[in-house]
Amino acid sequence: MSTVAALWRHPIKSHGREALERVTLTEGQTMPWDRHWAVTHDASKFDPDDPRWVMCRNFMIGVATPKLTGIWATLDEATETITLRHADLPNLTFRPDDPDGVAHFLAWVEPLCPADKRTPTGIISVKDRGMTDSAYPSVSIFNAASHAQVEDFVGAPIERERWRGNIWLDGAAPWEEFEWTGRDLRIGTAHLRVQEPIRRCMATAGNPRTGERDMDLLAVLREVWDHQHFGVYAEVVKSGVVALGDSYEVL
Repeated sequence: MSTVAALWRHPIKSHGREALERVTLTEGQTMPWDRHWAVTHDASKFDPDDPRWVMCRNFMIGVATPKLTGIWATLDEATETITLRHADLPNLTFRPDDPDGVAHFLAWVEPLCPADKRTPTGIISVKDRGMTDSAYPSVSIFNAASHAQVEDFVGAPIERERWRGNIWLDGAAPWEEFEWTGRDLRIGTAHLRVQEPIRRCMATAGNPRTGERDMDLLAVLREVWDHQHFGVYAEVVKSGVVALGDSYEVL
């Protein structure tokens, strides 16, 4: 049966993930609260006086700072308060839009950031869109059967959280998602148009429990499938609700 297997959002880009049971998607927007905030660094070209989408290299991300991949998050939408958890640190609860909260966050995250790498400097957001890696507001969709094939080759379980996706689907054939480019999916009551495969980076090597790099999934993808893509980016073309267990179909 073709169903929604998991839903995830990442309230602060590269700084934690949170599982959901249902979400309302809005036409032309990212998943609500997904990458809503991002962490600037000392070389960021993001302009707070002209806030707009910029490329991921302008932010603190897991490919450059692997320890960040071990962060988990819980967002209280009503108060816009986030709790971050990491195996090496005490929990932190703060408001990303509050200057005092940002100061507490910068002190909290400092031990995860090597002294010879980028230094976090602040937290930003852009009105009406999350800071996804795509220049357009996207929702990422992953195929559980493709993940299972990667696990079979590795010969061990692999945490799905390494891929940092939004919607996981059961019921498709392995790698079928790459055939959906240009087509629409109905997922729950929402419609999404698949735009392109997602080219992966070394952030996938980071263990989501420890933040340590312990698995080279890029090498696996290149060796076995001759590419380094996993998952697809899609745009919401019709607003609707998506919940765990909902059915989906390719239109």
